[in-house]
Amino acid sequence: MQEKLEQWIKWVEYDEILSGCHNAPHNILGLHTFGKGQVITAYRPEAKRILVTDAKGRKEIELQEVEPGCGFFGYYVENIKYDLDYLLHIHYGEGDVVVTHDPYAFEPQISSDDLYVFAEGNHYEIYRKLGAHPMTIHGVKGTYFAVWAPHARAVSVVGSFNMWDSRLHPMRTLEVSGVYELFIPGVEPGAVYKYQILTRKGETLMKADPYANCAELRPDNASVVADLTKYKWNDTKWMAAREKETRQALRKKPMAIYEMHLGSWRKKDDGTEDGFYNYRELAPIVADYVLEMGYTHIELMGIAEHPFDGSWGYQVTGYYAPTRRYGTPEDFMYFVDYMHEKGIHVILDWVPAHFPKDEHGLGNFDGQPLYEHPDKRRGEHPHWGTYIFNYGKKEVENFLLANALFWLKEFHVDGLRVDAVASMLYLDYGKDDGEWLPNEEGGKENTDAIKFFHHMNEQVEKRAPGTMIIAEESTAWAGVSSPVSLGGLGFTFKWNMGWMNDFLEYMSMDPLFRSGNHNRLTFSMQYAYSENFIQVLSHDEVVHGKCSMINKMPGLTGDKFASLRTAYGFMYGHPGKKLLFMGQEFAQYREWSEKRSLDWELLGEDLNRQMQDFVKELNGLYQKYDALYVNDYDVMGFEWMSVDNAEQSVVSFVRRGVSKKDQLLFLCNFTPVQHDGFSFGVPSQGKYTMILSSDEKRFGGNGIDNAKSVTAKRVPCDGQKYSITMNLPPLSVTIYRFDFKG
Repeated sequence: MQEKLEQWIKWVEYDEILSGCHNAPHNILGLHTFGKGQVITAYRPEAKRILVTDAKGRKEIELQEVEPGCGFFGYYVENIKYDLDYLLHIHYGEGDVVVTHDPYAFEPQISSDDLYVFAEGNHYEIYRKLGAHPMTIHGVKGTYFAVWAPHARAVSVVGSFNMWDSRLHPMRTLEVSGVYELFIPGVEPGAVYKYQILTRKGETLMKADPYANCAELRPDNASVVADLTKYKWNDTKWMAAREKETRQALRKKPMAIYEMHLGSWRKKDDGTEDGFYNYRELAPIVADYVLEMGYTHIELMGIAEHPFDGSWGYQVTGYYAPTRRYGTPEDFMYFVDYMHEKGIHVILDWVPAHFPKDEHGLGNFDGQPLYEHPDKRRGEHPHWGTYIFNYGKKEVENFLLANALFWLKEFHVDGLRVDAVASMLYLDYGKDDGEWLPNEEGGKENTDAIKFFHHMNEQVEKRAPGTMIIAEESTAWAGVSSPVSLGGLGFTFKWNMGWMNDFLEYMSMDPLFRSGNHNRLTFSMQYAYSENFIQVLSHDEVVHGKCSMINKMPGLTGDKFASLRTAYGFMYGHPGKKLLFMGQEFAQYREWSEKRSLDWELLGEDLNRQMQDFVKELNGLYQKYDALYVNDYDVMGFEWMSVDNAEQSVVSFVRRGVSKKDQLLFLCNFTPVQHDGFSFGVPSQGKYTMILSSDEKRFGGNGIDNAKSVTAKRVPCDGQKYSITMNLPPLSVTIYRFDFKG
């Protein structure tokens, strides 16, 4: 029998197995038909003996070690027939026996079609194939591992289940795809693992799984086996309704977004270093607060796994794994599910622009640039110290596109806000001369990234209907939120960075100088309908020395709060959906830091609590009156009444909804000067009823006396046939409701 075994063994492959550089170990390990019998082989260094039985422990034979101490065991079986579920009884010493099914007895779970479509960049559920997936094959439970590493000499799975010994579970490569795979019986969810990669240069790399669904809590960085199929969702009605939504319908709905960093929104005072709440603990307290405040959406910073807290989640190493800082993947599923139960939409920040250089991450994954562009002028951000994805490589494009769909479909997330879009569109973004490479036509546009956006946005609209993709794009690139079919990039919405910059600069000025910069307040309406904008006051505006929102406002304390109320009122009146970063709704004084909780104790102070009440009131009006959202992207939804009064820094405008009823008039005074008997032109006769004044005492204002309703007179003003007269409070926004009567 030993002679038959030696006839069967391919000795070159035998040497490669022993040297750890075999990329097709199934060729020589496992169960093989030979002549009239079978050959069974196993490579288990340090083993003393290996017995083989069928799944029921019968038909026992003992494998023979081919050479003393080599660890390679085999046997030629002529009269006994084994099925694929046979057992290896591996004896390492007295009483130290490992019983396992043979990993090398199982066929691949990735088909040739899978590999072909992946290589074409069109495998939209590649995350179901690559990564680590608990499954049962031929009645045997285990985990299927698969990783793309085309430049590798050999790849092994190492982890808590094999003492991190790369000799025990070498993987095989499939066809010419560069995909390595192995099914390991007995590996269950919770097992910790990495891929040990032998490079062409003979280096050994230890890499986390790019497609892993879970990871260790930093500073540990190995991947963790997770089963995403176990969670039982309760949002069936939500998802069914979402599928029926069109992007056009989404744009006509209210969106008041509360931007959050989960780790610092609230922290436990329990003496732990991080004080993090779990996703499940956060769900009810976040939902209660968001509903109480009247927000419709939450946007979460930094959910994908990342090693450094200070990156806020924008330097990602685990694109397919919710961060373990707040719990498991199932915990995060519960969080999203709970939000949907309460009627709250969930948006995630998503970062396809770049990734960090951590050794366990995507960089030089298989010993060569793989996910990043090989030319540093295309593949690195010199000022950020990160790598740039190679959008022209189909498998990389597939990795990112499938990742977008993964969050939308597997975690039921309602939208993605794409970070740093401008850095993807421009080859020279953040680079000096000599640090970037022009495109094939000599320009600075990244044509590969543009094609990626086209592909992604079209597929998301097709495969995850009712969801939204939002661009954080800081330049004047045309057509960011226009359909691909019309030459646009295909995003659902775009952050209005131009408005944000101009408006905050205006609001930060001493009121004495605002009259000379009136255009910063009004210019945004020149381009308001060029994109489907979201008006944003995000986390980026309250960090790194930029001050909190309240401390951007000039003057003494009372004027600061009055100015901020006016700013928020103007923002809610301006066309576009709304986003405000956490803590700014109650005028937190300190800049935001991921290291500490928001300063909730400020709600014990009158002005801060009153600011919170004002934002709550704005959100309530925003959802109540469709004039504030339904025509955000239609010119009929907004009209200036008074726009040229730069000397007094006063503006007025009208917002219109779907009917002539419940239209809204905004009167804004951006100076600390009260104007009694001030007249405004209005578009219609009839009664104007005040529904909100930021100057009300309940919000911390002066409470300037004004009638709750006033009837328009046929007295021309501001180019209108009719006008109203009221006492205009200093640093204020006043909102009137009216029915248009012509």
